[in-house]
Amino acid sequence: MGASPTAEAVVDVNDLHYAIGGRSIFDGLNLTARRGQITAVMGPSGTGKTTLLRLLMGAIRADSGSVKVFGEDVARLARGPLYALRRRVGMLFQNGALMSDLSVFENVAFPLRAHTRLPEPLLRRLVLMKLQAVGLRGAADMAPAELSGGMARRVALARAIVMDPELLIYDEPFVGLDPISLGVILRLIQTLNTTLGITSIVVTHDVEEISRIAHQSYLLAGGRAAAAGSPAELLSAATPAVNQFMRGLPDGPVPFHVPAPDYRAQLLEQEA
Repeated sequence: MGASPTAEAVVDVNDLHYAIGGRSIFDGLNLTARRGQITAVMGPSGTGKTTLLRLLMGAIRADSGSVKVFGEDVARLARGPLYALRRRVGMLFQNGALMSDLSVFENVAFPLRAHTRLPEPLLRRLVLMKLQAVGLRGAADMAPAELSGGMARRVALARAIVMDPELLIYDEPFVGLDPISLGVILRLIQTLNTTLGITSIVVTHDVEEISRIAHQSYLLAGGRAAAAGSPAELLSAATPAVNQFMRGLPDGPVPFHVPAPDYRAQLLEQEA
């Protein structure tokens, strides 16, 4: 897709270990997102995809290993430098996270008002430009409650790019979208990446959709990257766990049921 496989690493996760309440989430995870590329992070529910994003942004800290963003070890940054790093990153949250008491315009303007002192005419132009980029300039005066799910996701994307970030992170951007809205979001991710040179990380479990645009994909399982490579390489992987996830197979090494006692014994235990 034209991106260099040796481009500078914008995100570099090395031998990452992290546990919650004694339960291991990451056990030696290695992952790299390179400048100008779209990197997909996939995996079944519960494999730590959203936890990884919190580690990248310094909301939580790893037990060991390193998480570097723009060459900075996030865990070692003081509050000021950490906030400065976050301003270089745009985030599209899974649920959009629009503020219900603000208009579409003001939702997109919020980061600019919080972090800059731009004159109002310039701020207005920037917001309208971002809304135009996502096809919603005509919805500037609408309230979030008046938007469809797909429109709300596009407003959230406009807000995520209003500060012209170098790194854009998408947390499950395709959930609940109709086919048209999904196609629009896919095209926007690819267009932003190509025209603005943004580095993108897309956290998702939608294999078919992300495989159309990703340069590099990681499949998380067992606290590590069970597979890494282009979408085509992952689709052709011989590893049973990778093959099960990539092809959506109901049977395989990844179980549907959470480990539990014997079913019959548990049903009958109160009768004993």
